[in-house]
Amino acid sequence: MGVPLAQMWTVASYVLSQKLRGRRRYPLVLMLEPLFRCNLACAGCGKIQYPAHVLKRHLSVDDCMKAVEECGAPMVSIPGGEPLLHPEIREIVAELVRRKKYIYLCTNAILLKEKLEAGWFTPSRYLTFSVHMDGQEEHHDFAVAREGTFQKALGGIRLAVERGFRVTTNTTLFDSCDPNSVRGFFDEMMELGVEGMMVSPGYAYDKAPDQKSFLKRQKTHELFEMILSNRKDGKRSWRFNQSPLFLEFLMGKREYECTPWGNPTYNLFGWQKPCYLLQEGYVETFDELLNDTEWERYGRASGNPKCQNCMVHCGYEPTAVDHTFSSFGGLWGTIKAMVFNAYANPAAKKRLQEEAKRPHGPLAQLVQLGFAEEVKSGAA
Repeated sequence: MGVPLAQMWTVASYVLSQKLRGRRRYPLVLMLEPLFRCNLACAGCGKIQYPAHVLKRHLSVDDCMKAVEECGAPMVSIPGGEPLLHPEIREIVAELVRRKKYIYLCTNAILLKEKLEAGWFTPSRYLTFSVHMDGQEEHHDFAVAREGTFQKALGGIRLAVERGFRVTTNTTLFDSCDPNSVRGFFDEMMELGVEGMMVSPGYAYDKAPDQKSFLKRQKTHELFEMILSNRKDGKRSWRFNQSPLFLEFLMGKREYECTPWGNPTYNLFGWQKPCYLLQEGYVETFDELLNDTEWERYGRASGNPKCQNCMVHCGYEPTAVDHTFSSFGGLWGTIKAMVFNAYANPAAKKRLQEEAKRPHGPLAQLVQLGFAEEVKSGAA
């Protein structure tokens, strides 16, 4: 498993302390968005759709630390936008390290090599660069709409690993993805020496410009079953920086409900309700978010149509982590998932072989996005 024991112990101790205090709802990871500005324009991202005057703004170091203290979660994820564009990102990271928070600085890595060579960061067990990688080179560059991005990211990853930084990858999968290519991508990332990988299905939130490529629930189960089953030989050594129970949930082996308060989001507008994927307003304080949000209106069991196909990690991984440390069954299930991770599945293997015969890659994705005529005329 791609999570250091010291971090696992910190999280386990924190979860158990919340249980002993009788707290039903508690944060696990603070999603701290210090800016929306980015140097890419990915079709599945809604952050860069904000108007120019919003994209120019960013949170101050004091704003960030106030949110961190208010929330109290042991881990802080710093997405964006692109955090390396923030003029005070070094100070934000240094303050979080001083507070012994486990940080996942989410980056597309276009600027990572440059910042490392300039000495912006110092290796620490509390700092991890979580590099956005949407698959093998052809798939990644198409997803981010810029050639050469994959190679730039590889350069940043290699340098970070060489200099002793913790590095993970973060991959979002969409409806048109090639499961065989994803498995090959996992092999490539392990060869690079990254600590672990994160993977999640994309969710069709309103601001995303591309609404056609997001996965439905049953398709998500089928896709992840093909990708994560039948892991023999080297593929048993895939390391995921995630709960193994969450991965089993994606495969359809477990049924969980969303716990959106597990990964609360703080950004330019305040604390976002109820999670970063739904635009349903903001409140000024974390207590307001936790105590005044009508949580029963969200999650699959609520019947809310916006939640029916969502299976993303920010809502369901906290559920899996809570399950691990709240019962013997959850702990035993986690241990079994870590040890017996081959998941032999002949039916999934057959589907994977059939997928190898189907067209994938950028041309197939263009057809998926509704550009069939353009593809035909280009081929002609």
